[in-house]
Amino acid sequence: MAKYKVVLEQAEEGGFVVTCPAVPGTVSQGDTYEEAVANIKEALALALECYREDGVALPEDVDVTVEEVEVAS
Repeated sequence: MAKYKVVLEQAEEGGFVVTCPAVPGTVSQGDTYEEAVANIKEALALALECYREDGVALPEDVDVTVEEVEVAS
């Protein structure tokens, strides 16, 4: 079983949007944190299955640095 870091962000309209930096294009969402995590697990499983079927090497996890920066508005 592989482990991948995911990024959860609160959506403006409510709920969460979640992505996986190691697997570009893998995006999901959920009304709750738990639902968003469950949905990204499903999306990742499908993406990795496609990698295997296409004979493409599975992506390696990447370190994710999260910083808060201030920008003049």
